[in-house]
Amino acid sequence: MAEESKSYFDGGLGGLIGKSILAFLVTVFTLGICYPWGLCIMEKWYTNHTVINGKRLRFDGTATGLFGTWIKIILLSLITLGIYSLWAGIAIKKWKVKHTVFEDTAGQE
Repeated sequence: MAEESKSYFDGGLGGLIGKSILAFLVTVFTLGICYPWGLCIMEKWYTNHTVINGKRLRFDGTATGLFGTWIKIILLSLITLGIYSLWAGIAIKKWKVKHTVFEDTAGQE
């Protein structure tokens, strides 16, 4: 029988609900302008509770680091009547992955 996986997620429902409400409120009350802050709240929570092959992940992205990209997405989507929004999800996913590291190797680049 295969050895038990060392990969797991240790987040709980209470933390997820709390972070989700906070991220939702930040986004809604700013009419989406502060979506990067909400996204970072959620991404940090998910990533910081994930262990892959015995190594904990850490998210080092900041809302200010994503803010410029977010404004570009909004403006280009408006100018192109929504067509640019097709690329928005991929751009954000690339940014999230770029800022996800293993905790023991964070900052060693």
